[in-house]
Amino acid sequence: MPRARDLGVTIGRFAPGPLNAITDVPGVRIGHVTLIEGDRTRTGATAILPHGGNLFRDRVSAGFAVLNGFGKFAGSTQVQELGELETPVLLTNTLAVGRAMEALVAHVLALPGNETVTSINAVVGETNDSGLNDIRAARPTVAEMRQALEAASSGPVEEGAVGAGTGCIAFGLKGGIGTASRRVDGYMLGVLVQANYGGTLRLDGRAAPETSEADTDGSIVIVMATDAPLCPRNLTRLATRSFAGLARTGSALSNGSGDYALAFATTRGQMPNEMMSPLFEAAIETTEEAILNALLMAGDMRGWDAATRQPRQVRGLRL
Repeated sequence: MPRARDLGVTIGRFAPGPLNAITDVPGVRIGHVTLIEGDRTRTGATAILPHGGNLFRDRVSAGFAVLNGFGKFAGSTQVQELGELETPVLLTNTLAVGRAMEALVAHVLALPGNETVTSINAVVGETNDSGLNDIRAARPTVAEMRQALEAASSGPVEEGAVGAGTGCIAFGLKGGIGTASRRVDGYMLGVLVQANYGGTLRLDGRAAPETSEADTDGSIVIVMATDAPLCPRNLTRLATRSFAGLARTGSALSNGSGDYALAFATTRGQMPNEMMSPLFEAAIETTEEAILNALLMAGDMRGWDAATRQPRQVRGLRL
């Protein structure tokens, strides 16, 4: 399936990296576990690793922002307080957050050098995939989410109905995982989204064909990585700008939406405030494009609506 640029949809003015993915930021790794089983299981987990080493011992600066907080983002208060990540980030479904925390704790405790660790701030984001997934079933399991962590790698990133995006719905269409990147003043900025929200879809400012206001409640998690030397305060400012990209896609930003953004830097330092504006602009356009890629790369899916306890068919976006 084509991504946005394959269809001639070019968002913004900055050039993408070679993969147009969050893994264009050196060191960043992504792993998925995708569970599509029988008629009811349509879920999974996505792991984001800032680097391939022991993150607990070699932490990265981070910032966190909330637009509407109808959701769960485990570990966010310590990120806000200390301005750093000490574990990878796991994305999954709403009822699997506790198991994801267990998976991260087990992952970190098992790393060489962590034999005396007694406190871990596991960072987990979620969206509710119960429109296509029997979310009350205990999937993914702790072991399955550890598979996502172990599978994390650099290179091209799978998009659409994979990992934590397997059962997602956005704008009444099939949603999921999307990614994009930008080169900005010699630095790289990358975004990965878990898109599971609604409103009135717009493509680069234009109304999308054959879509209307749909599923206005829902959530999105936006994870941003950069090799620009940013302090936690400016990473928080950067994360906040991603919501402008979310708005450009036509999000309803409803009472029932959970809109979260996490940004981290793989390089330590403190870029002057006056140099931030190009990164802010790139954060907006990269988020917008990542969301469009999530929609375009997700095909039709038939699953199980846990609320109505009926089968449900959701089509993918076609342009």
